[in-house]
Amino acid sequence: MRYYIGLDNGGTATKAALFDAAGAQLATCSVATSSFTPKPNYVERDMEEVWEANCSVLRGVIGKSGVSPEDIASVGICGHGKGLYLWGKDGHPTRRAISSTDNRAFDYVERWKEDGTEARAFELSCQHVMSCQPVALLAWLRDHEPEAFANIGYIFECKDYLRFRLTGEARGELTDYSGTNLMNLHSAAYDGKLLEVFGIEQVAEALPPLCRSDEIAGFVSEEAAAVTGLAVGTPVVGGFFDIDACALASGITTPDLVCMIAGTWSINEYIRRDPVLDGSVAMNSLYCLPDYYLVEESSATSAGNSEWFIRQLLPELADETKTRGAGIYDVVNEWVGSIEPGTLVPVFLPFLMGTNAHPNAKAAFVGLNVSHTRRHMARGMYEGIAFCHRVHYERLIASRPTPPKAIRLSGGAARSAVWSQMFADIMQTPIETIVADEAGALGCAIAGAVATGAYEDMDDAIAHMVKIGASYQPSTALKDLYDRKYALYRKTVACLEDLWDEMGAFTRI
Repeated sequence: MRYYIGLDNGGTATKAALFDAAGAQLATCSVATSSFTPKPNYVERDMEEVWEANCSVLRGVIGKSGVSPEDIASVGICGHGKGLYLWGKDGHPTRRAISSTDNRAFDYVERWKEDGTEARAFELSCQHVMSCQPVALLAWLRDHEPEAFANIGYIFECKDYLRFRLTGEARGELTDYSGTNLMNLHSAAYDGKLLEVFGIEQVAEALPPLCRSDEIAGFVSEEAAAVTGLAVGTPVVGGFFDIDACALASGITTPDLVCMIAGTWSINEYIRRDPVLDGSVAMNSLYCLPDYYLVEESSATSAGNSEWFIRQLLPELADETKTRGAGIYDVVNEWVGSIEPGTLVPVFLPFLMGTNAHPNAKAAFVGLNVSHTRRHMARGMYEGIAFCHRVHYERLIASRPTPPKAIRLSGGAARSAVWSQMFADIMQTPIETIVADEAGALGCAIAGAVATGAYEDMDDAIAHMVKIGASYQPSTALKDLYDRKYALYRKTVACLEDLWDEMGAFTRI
């Protein structure tokens, strides 16, 4: 039997999962992802540590599965998009990687919006500029770290850097690089005019050759085999921007479904034959299926907030449940379910790691009173994250000719029945979950199965490897209630609008 490994490099964890040709997940291994925050708005990662984490989970998943490395047909990698992983001309990382939750370059984005740079770029890239995109971070490096800028040998996204370490071959995979503002979406190629628009034309030679998601983009080297446990010569496929991997693992092959991913980032997306060019959505990029674009609304505002909540506000409960062999999220889900939807809980703004409201917006619980307990705060957190998804969802719906028939939900929220039902009620759209604990890794396994000939194409692989799990119908009886709560959430965000610049200026002192 042949097996497929998917690696998923997210915002809070590095994971490996091994699948068979039917899509059954046979083993997983995970380690926490560490970050450095040397200054406010800065989020960085040690590139050697990132590589070592992937080596560790590869060894772990092979060991747990008991599968012979020679029976592993392929390895695929997905990872967070945006951010910047630079390999130097000297054969070493140029500097620490910059994560997708970094906001150091927000001044550049604001200036480019004002002086028309973004509008000129949009004609080619079909994208608004984000402060965590490579173009903004490269401009920042040009001005603040000229020595590092001069040493750039390759400009990588997260998973492309890791594939380079596995194979020694530098490639840039289309779904990821098409979301960087470095590519012309009309020609599906890099465009020197975009580099000139952003004033970073010096790095043109550092852009790696492009490849597809389901293309064999290299083979495991002897050096990588020695530290990962993989067999020398194992095929490594192009892989994905993780939001594409999750969409594929959710069975998104037609425009009538919306994919929502509740992870570190709030990802909300659907596919269509042409990009949305009126500027009403945040991002168009290339999807992993031929002739489809991925239309995306996203921000770093989702279930990652719940990890902070547990770590900072429930540490003793987390320790206690671990001692009992229970799960802390089982407790939190019970808490949330014990509070009736009509209860006025504190309004939570899920802006701990990012925002879709204002470049400097911060997280907050608004409306606390002495009667509130951590149970009320937990429900407020779940609601606030779902409301933030709804902000993005409404923008997506406005760009569609018809409403979707359902939302395919993955990530942390999809593992909670109470939270999944809340998403259905707040979006007033049916929610469907998938049978895959590690959706991103499953997407990589699907691509690997196609690339190595197990299936004819992505549609064929999806038909065999993707299974739909629990579904949740929206409660029409709760529609008005959640509409009122959502309006309160939007008003809370609006009321704080004038505060954020003042607060941002203070944190930069």
